[in-house]
Amino acid sequence: MVLKVFFPSCCSSADSGILIGRWISEQNSAVILAVVHFPFIPVQVKHYLGEVQRVTKVSVSVLGSWSNSKQEKEESLSEFLEDLGTIFCHEPWIQISKEGDSKFWSCSTLQKHSKNPQEEEIILVYYDQRKVMLSHLHPPLGTAGQRAEDTSKLSAIFDTVARSQVLFMTDRYDEGPIKLTHWQSDGMEASIIVELLKQASVPACMLLTFLLSLVSGICKSRVLKFWPLSFLWSKLSTCEQLGHRLQHLQAISSNKKAQNQHQLMRKANIFVSLLIDVALGMLLMSWLYRKNHIGHLADTLIPVADHVAEELQDLLQWLMGAPAGLKMNRALDQVLGRFFLYHIHLWISYIHLLSPFIEMILWYVGLSACLGLTVALCIASDIIALLTFHIYCFYVYGARLYCLKIYGLSSLWRLFRGKKWNVLRQRVDSCSYDLDQLFIGTLLFTILLFLLPTTALYYLVFTLLRLLVVIVQGLIHLLVDLIDSLPLYSLILRLCRSYRLAAGVKFRVLEQQDGKPLRLLMQINPLSYGGVVQMYRLPTYSCYPRDSWASLCKKLFLGELIYPWKHKGDKQN
Repeated sequence: MVLKVFFPSCCSSADSGILIGRWISEQNSAVILAVVHFPFIPVQVKHYLGEVQRVTKVSVSVLGSWSNSKQEKEESLSEFLEDLGTIFCHEPWIQISKEGDSKFWSCSTLQKHSKNPQEEEIILVYYDQRKVMLSHLHPPLGTAGQRAEDTSKLSAIFDTVARSQVLFMTDRYDEGPIKLTHWQSDGMEASIIVELLKQASVPACMLLTFLLSLVSGICKSRVLKFWPLSFLWSKLSTCEQLGHRLQHLQAISSNKKAQNQHQLMRKANIFVSLLIDVALGMLLMSWLYRKNHIGHLADTLIPVADHVAEELQDLLQWLMGAPAGLKMNRALDQVLGRFFLYHIHLWISYIHLLSPFIEMILWYVGLSACLGLTVALCIASDIIALLTFHIYCFYVYGARLYCLKIYGLSSLWRLFRGKKWNVLRQRVDSCSYDLDQLFIGTLLFTILLFLLPTTALYYLVFTLLRLLVVIVQGLIHLLVDLIDSLPLYSLILRLCRSYRLAAGVKFRVLEQQDGKPLRLLMQINPLSYGGVVQMYRLPTYSCYPRDSWASLCKKLFLGELIYPWKHKGDKQN
């Protein structure tokens, strides 16, 4: 069999001593965690390992001996190293040593208690203890068979090092009977600023949790469940985004400890996303209030609205004539044209009525940017929806009228074929009609058929205008979703410390010689950027309809209403 020994590269220059680690019998592997230096008392080592095993729940034991060639080899030391296998009783007993100035290492095993000792092929694998402990192994998605088995074997090694964190808390400067060498032998990595922030975060989180509970209680009160407020809360994207950010704040201010690495990364991603969102919002707010940009924006808004209304009036005048040389039904054309012109007149009056207050409204709206860029973008989307409300009304009128005629023509077409729609069984059944019913159906079918081109033209024009507004709002919400869902902390971690997000490992051959153990270097393969986004992507509040082109064309043909996005719980008409 092949014996695999995972040796930490930080212990290559350690003084002679014994190797402590975990023996994985299923894989015939030994994971070395630290080196205990001479001199030591075996009873104290056993007591120390028992305490470590009780805290970490990892079966840590003495696996063998380590001899450094820099020290002079004495006969007493070599005899003592051989006798340690009898004291600690581990099979096989691993002996690793350096050979003078040679780059090759010697590694052998002793099996004193075995009746039939077999010579094993040894593979010595170096690993970076710090990177393995701080990293989190992410098995590739959709693994099966041999790849899944290899991933489980690697997980045992990563889990052994990660759970043995208590073992790395002692360094060479500690006063104690046992001296260890591991990746933190020269002292624990720490930052005064980080420790102060940890101490200050406890009361800050308690205060933030209390404030958020009050806000959440107000949002869940019965006052907001009445019809006008509940309707606005469900339809305005600003309210939805504020509720979404409120959930994020409750998640990061919770005093509940993260159960696993995924929950910890989710909290970190939410925190970084909030920080960047607020920072971008403050930059936008500083730009708006500098050099009276809000006043210039308010002065530009009214002329733009008037220009859009004039263009719509010219479009309706063109439709009331002979658009593109088409012969329209004059009576219906005049009725629809005057109806829509009257709405435009009402819209212009509405805009001019609000013109004295627009600058003040924009001034207060600009303050909302301190809540984040996403909130400001959602307010911009709602403002676009309010400013184009007349286009939405035109689209709804045209879609309803067109949909009524399409369904009327389809029902009358079934009448000619002797069919009817069975509402109870949701299918088309045969039916016999008398002469009067067929005569009236023929008249109605003829009337609807000749009025269809006029209605269809108005519906087509207003659908294109509505789609233009929907595309603008959709782009804004895509940007909001990008800021909300992008795992920024994970991406920064992948860029700066890629070993923290491990997708697997690769082995590089360091030396290979007959009669010597094969030496390999284990390197961490980081998770790809696409895998990071896929694994740690944050959920968003809006659910964009994933309609195919065929489904979209069907909705346009039947005159069904199209929304820029669909919130959870809403149903598309």
